[in-house]
Amino acid sequence: MSPWLTSALTVALFLLALAMVCCLLRLLKGPSAQDRVLALDCMYIDGMLLMLVLGITYGSSAYFEAALLIALFGCVSSTAMAKFLLRGEVIE
Repeated sequence: MSPWLTSALTVALFLLALAMVCCLLRLLKGPSAQDRVLALDCMYIDGMLLMLVLGITYGSSAYFEAALLIALFGCVSSTAMAKFLLRGEVIE
């Protein structure tokens, strides 16, 4: 790997970790349930991107599969939380 790519991946890992910390603060502090759900969505997207950057860094396909699973579970959980906040129940 080139030194430019290595340094760019290191910076990307640091910034994604910082974004996850900011989302965690909003998740804990959020004034409403909608803010907390949005912070959780942002955290799973940041986690997925973190796994993709780690996959590029280490050259392993296992990280890409984990990122796919995070994306699938995040989409389902976002839908369930939105339905719960609108109707008060998930399963009718």
